[in-house]
Amino acid sequence: MNEINEDGYICRKMNVDDLDQIAALEIACFPTPWPKYALQREITQNDCARYLVIEKDGVIVAYGGMWFIIDEAHITNFATHPGYRRLGLATQLMKNMIKLAVASGIQHMTLEVRVSNSIAQALYKKMGFSVQGLRKRYYSNNNEDAYIMWNNNIQEMVKTFD
Repeated sequence: MNEINEDGYICRKMNVDDLDQIAALEIACFPTPWPKYALQREITQNDCARYLVIEKDGVIVAYGGMWFIIDEAHITNFATHPGYRRLGLATQLMKNMIKLAVASGIQHMTLEVRVSNSIAQALYKKMGFSVQGLRKRYYSNNNEDAYIMWNNNIQEMVKTFD
């Protein structure tokens, strides 16, 4: 599943050699980052987990993770380094996550997103997600609410790519 865009950014599966960069990316992006040991457990012990990275010249600039549970993919992590935002990399990553899910027989995708994160919400809406619920005080660092977003049509969505 290696896909290279026109600017030379490669989307590929994450591996254990990526963990130091992923942990640093978590710190750069989130007030409560996932620790390295949790990320390692995800890719080495969680049979439900699927993770992708985007890199260029050996530098990981974005990553996303999801759990496959029966016919659903739940997006657990999604991050783009602040210095690499607005380059279309989040869209590239999301498309590849949807493609992987569809190729694996997944029918639906879901995620939680901060109510205040309108930029991420815009990406998810562009990718066919819609707000379907609210989790009160979901984020432990500040008790911010999260929207629950779903895409129940990823089979059709993937047909619109490229």
